[in-house]
Amino acid sequence: MARILIVDDSPTEIRKIRGILEKHQHEIITADNGADGVAMAKVEKPDLILMDVVMPGLNGFQATRQLTKAAETANIPVIIVTTKDQETDRVWGTRQGAKGYLVKPVNEEDLIKTIKSLLS
Repeated sequence: MARILIVDDSPTEIRKIRGILEKHQHEIITADNGADGVAMAKVEKPDLILMDVVMPGLNGFQATRQLTKAAETANIPVIIVTTKDQETDRVWGTRQGAKGYLVKPVNEEDLIKTIKSLLS
C-alpha cells in the first residue's frame, strides 16, 4: 500500500495510528517533531503525511506550510490529525495546505477513508 509519515510528539498517538495503518498494510515512518517531519519528508518522499499540530518547536501548521510550499514536497498530501477541533483551526490548517483534517482520538474508519480519498 502507501508509505505514510506520522509526525507527532506523542509516542502513544504514534503507536495507536501505526497500529491502524499497519493493519491496512501501510508502511510507516515517523518523526516526533515538526522540523524532523519536514526533513524526513524531503528525504523519504512518503505518499502521505499525518501531521499533529501541538508540538515543541515547529508546530504542525508551520510544518504543513513549509511542506506544501517546497517544490520537492508540495505534491505530498498532508492530513492534520490533532486535538484542536475548532472551526478556526480547520480553516487555518486548510490555508496552510492541508488536504484533510481529523480530530483525535482518530476514528479508524474516518482515517482510512480520508487516506484512500487522497491517494486514489
